[in-house]
Amino acid sequence: MPYKDILVFLDATSDTPARLDLAVSLAQEHGARLLGVDVSTPAAFEGRWKDQATGLQDLFHARRNSAHVAGEFWAADRSAGSWKALYAHFADLVIATQRHETNLEAVLPAVPQDVLLSAGVPLIVLPPDWQPQPVGRNIVLAWNASREATRATHDALPLLSRAERVTLFEFAPPADQMESAPGLMADHLRQHGIEAELFTWPDTGENSLLDALFSCLDRQGADLIVAGAYGHSPLFERLFGGVSQDLLHNVSMPVLMSH
Repeated sequence: MPYKDILVFLDATSDTPARLDLAVSLAQEHGARLLGVDVSTPAAFEGRWKDQATGLQDLFHARRNSAHVAGEFWAADRSAGSWKALYAHFADLVIATQRHETNLEAVLPAVPQDVLLSAGVPLIVLPPDWQPQPVGRNIVLAWNASREATRATHDALPLLSRAERVTLFEFAPPADQMESAPGLMADHLRQHGIEAELFTWPDTGENSLLDALFSCLDRQGADLIVAGAYGHSPLFERLFGGVSQDLLHNVSMPVLMSH
């Protein structure tokens, strides 16, 4: 099933134009409607962000019109702290940027983590200062047979089906191969017309899962990670560390995550 509604979060920071460019290009590729949602805080309409904040609607429609993409512009309820005010549950795919110290004041706090955890919609999360480039041509799918990884795989099918190369990455395969069964997932993807190359990294204790994953990304020349998010609770990951937190704050690579 293709993406028919792609939602992009808009704010007054310098990351918005590149994020909007990606959203426009994906909407063109998928024949989707583009939904632009202003997630600026009240503080963004004061001081150094004011001009950018007040110009978001014009920027959105200018980029959308020049690409001949259908779309709608909405503004989030700035007084509501909930992800429910951000319209994410009306989309097939959401595009956001990592939360970082330079955008905390300007962007509503539900972006992106609360949306990822609660909206039931896959997110493409971009690193700060990301520059426009193709995304989804060469995808690495982080696979571990969890509910979250399974959800992310199926949420990413419209992208996987258009990719030139898909790598199914597995770290530390268990003794019981039926537990993760990457070959069976590769066969399932094949039913969707997707040929996936298997990349297995045994856990010898010398590398963390994240180090192994990024080594795979480098070797494969990937431009997108697909991964499940938060098999443990966010509090657990903050206290004890976790791959989801690390991926959500990685500084080099777009990642599609589902929970």
